[in-house]
Amino acid sequence: SVIPRLLHVVVVLSLGTLSCAAETPQEAVVRHVIDGDTIELVDGRLVRYIGIDTPELRRKSGGQWVEDPEPFGQAAKDANAALVEGKTVRLEYDVETHDRYGRLLAYVYVNEMMVNAALLTGGHAQQMTIPPNVKHVEEFRQLVNEARDAKRGLWSATRSRRTRARDRP
Repeated sequence: SVIPRLLHVVVVLSLGTLSCAAETPQEAVVRHVIDGDTIELVDGRLVRYIGIDTPELRRKSGGQWVEDPEPFGQAAKDANAALVEGKTVRLEYDVETHDRYGRLLAYVYVNEMMVNAALLTGGHAQQMTIPPNVKHVEEFRQLVNEARDAKRGLWSATRSRRTRARDRP
């Protein structure tokens, strides 16, 4: 009698897992680019790119969102929009499928190109690793190092700003 009950529990839990998987889209059309690392799908869901972080375009002040772009924030959004806006994307998930805000967490692909990696390559994003979502951590680290060495995007002004600060009396 213990084994049939245990088998029932396993089946019920498996069905719950399958229904969760069915709720996370594998392909979707991008309606709108929110910023450099977040998109809105045509069904209204938000997708936050795994493993990267881009400069913000807005911040919360007194309970409201206000436009207050960080340096390179608009460039990151524009680069993201050029890659995905209005296009069908494929979403690849890691260990966690949602963040604490209810957004889908994904590696986003247009055809075979991973958008997360493309934004790092262009210097539009920094690496941001939040375990347990670490599937591409080494690849991302290498892409950031290459962008930094080539002084692309975010990394284009970093050295010159530091140098200017040191040169001031």
